[in-house]
Amino acid sequence: MLLDVTRPSLKTISVRNACNDAPAGPKRDAALKHYAAAEDARLAMREADANKRLDAAIHALG
Repeated sequence: MLLDVTRPSLKTISVRNACNDAPAGPKRDAALKHYAAAEDARLAMREADANKRLDAAIHALG
């Protein structure tokens, strides 16, 4: 289960761990795609976009 966190760094770690623990398949692939986009947004200092992408990754995992 994912942690309900508001700090972006903790949310990022939580989503990364959830993606890594997910079984291989299309849901994991979609989640990893969203996670990678969130990392790119975070590095570009676009926290709102990163947060939206992390939410999409959580949703992709179902």
